Amino acid sequence: MMSLLWSSLFRRKARTLLTLLSVIVAFLLFGLLRSVAAAFTVGVDIAGVDRLVVQPKYSIIDPIPLAHLNQIAAIEGVANVTHADWFGGIYQDRSNFFPKFPVDARGYFSLYPEYRIDPAQLEAFANTRTGAVAPKQMLEEFGWKIGDRIPIEADIWPKKDGSRLWEFELVGSYDAPGVEVPPSEFLFQYDYFDEARQYGNGGVGWFIVRVTDPAKSAETASAIDRQFENSPNATRTATEAEFAMQFANQVGDIGLMMTGILGAVFFTIVLLTANTMAQALRERIPELAVLKTLGFTDVTVAALVLGEAVLLCALGGCVGLGIALLLEGGIATAIKGILPTFAVSASTLLGGVALAVVLGLAVGMLPALRAQRLNIIDALREH
Repeated sequence: MMSLLWSSLFRRKARTLLTLLSVIVAFLLFGLLRSVAAAFTVGVDIAGVDRLVVQPKYSIIDPIPLAHLNQIAAIEGVANVTHADWFGGIYQDRSNFFPKFPVDARGYFSLYPEYRIDPAQLEAFANTRTGAVAPKQMLEEFGWKIGDRIPIEADIWPKKDGSRLWEFELVGSYDAPGVEVPPSEFLFQYDYFDEARQYGNGGVGWFIVRVTDPAKSAETASAIDRQFENSPNATRTATEAEFAMQFANQVGDIGLMMTGILGAVFFTIVLLTANTMAQALRERIPELAVLKTLGFTDVTVAALVLGEAVLLCALGGCVGLGIALLLEGGIATAIKGILPTFAVSASTLLGGVALAVVLGLAVGMLPALRAQRLNIIDALREH
């Protein structure tokens, strides 16, 4: 059966190869674009279900007074609260992008129990004015060692003396075993940052809140926002997943854009492949009639035609996805400053294979039904 499928598929080699190439390109785009969309929304997938993020109501670049922290902590439903800010900054070159947050050492790690750090290193972080910690994979990537001084050139926060060079002493490292996406934040002492920066003193970028009952997160978020609704620093509180999605959507609805592009590509592929299968069926009507004369049942002949379509799409899909997987490393290196979590995941590959099979069934169903209903006498008379 398989040899018959192969010989039928490549009966017209040029046409089949051109169609196959189109399918390969379509699934190459599928693998890469789906991976880009997933990289933009990776924070949504790993967000804690029991965490809220309190941010400025009108603009994410507005500071929130650190004094809000104690008021938030006193609200019913709040179990714990800490703060963070966006530092920006450049390490050696703009291509070496990674998030840099000034935080309260103990408070931040208490809100993220999935982040594991040696207790002695956490104490060193909390007690070292210029101390910083980084993910273990970041130490490996840049060749850092505990005790190194890490220079960061500020692009948002100059120092009071006008200097843009900040130096941090690396006192520890952390990781997140069991978490699908490893952490990427370079963390340093908020007190040092706030004392040394030129402006914005006493403000933070956002608060992270752990709630006592995740089922009542909406009520707790509303209570926090009501607390500050009449103040000059009104807030907007959302779940951590919603906060991550807001960051992703700053460049647009990535998922919708990728879906639109892929929809247009696959609509074209469906038309192209369906046309190829229709032409192949018309050319092979006498052959199919002969097969029925030799004893092949209607169902078997229909299965041959349908199998040819599925084989064409599955072959093109697997090759295209395979190329996407081969390109993953190079693309990830090239765009690590923009999308450090870019990867072609197993779910993307499996989804692509499933889509290829469905595509084959869709374009092959009508020709298969026509082959099944083919009348031997009429087919041979007409041809």
